[in-house]
Amino acid sequence: MKLVLHTQPEVPLEAEVISPDFLNGKTADEVAALTLFHGNNEVPLSEFFDVSGEIENAHIEVEGDLTKVKLLGHKMSDGSLTIKGSVGAHLGAEMTGGEILVEGNAGDWIGREMSGGRIIIKGDAGHLVGSAVRGSATGMLGGEIIIQGNARNEVGNGMRRGLIAIGGDSGDFTGVNMKAGTIFVLGKLGQRPGAGMIRGSIISTQSAELLPTFTYNTTFQPSFLRNYMIYFRKLGLDIRKEYIDGEYQRWSGDSLELNKGEILLYAD
Repeated sequence: MKLVLHTQPEVPLEAEVISPDFLNGKTADEVAALTLFHGNNEVPLSEFFDVSGEIENAHIEVEGDLTKVKLLGHKMSDGSLTIKGSVGAHLGAEMTGGEILVEGNAGDWIGREMSGGRIIIKGDAGHLVGSAVRGSATGMLGGEIIIQGNARNEVGNGMRRGLIAIGGDSGDFTGVNMKAGTIFVLGKLGQRPGAGMIRGSIISTQSAELLPTFTYNTTFQPSFLRNYMIYFRKLGLDIRKEYIDGEYQRWSGDSLELNKGEILLYAD
């Protein structure tokens, strides 16, 4: 099934119904009649999207400039969603399975509190990738988020499990309040990575200025990185050979917490 945006929303459009879980088994006419929230107003999906075809293999394709469209793939548990264009905030929020592919950029809160599945962004992402909502202590619980470009602040805020890989740079406070899980940044880390982290791993292929609450341990060649790097290469990230075979500095922290987290920095 294909949905094409024909009218640009004036304010954010909440479109959590655009997910294989909601659309599976419905005809194009039934999908067009579903309701969305445009600001405070309920509107039919057809007011903004043209709908064609039937759902095959639980796959949905959405096309257009969707930067003002929020919550696509919300609570998605199966199937696949391809977005041909850029997309707004809360993509894949609370997702438990399936795959989302964005052939453009993505807004804030991508994969918010997701627990399974995979999200691939071919462009850049906004703030709070795989993070907890404000007021919650727990962010991403599982699954994978792959950003081929850059991401902004607070990647993995409150992250408990799962994998986030950033092909470019990340903003400030990467892995802030992180409880477990793994974050890879193939570009530069912003300021204060790992602040308040309890457990988990942050790996970067660049040097970084760390907080004084992190302690240098050793320089070594982590054997587990090889499989990760080969996997990222298959997903379209630019992995240099020296990142696979090179040595990394290991820093432990945050000592203000349990001091059981780690940051690995490529030792060039």
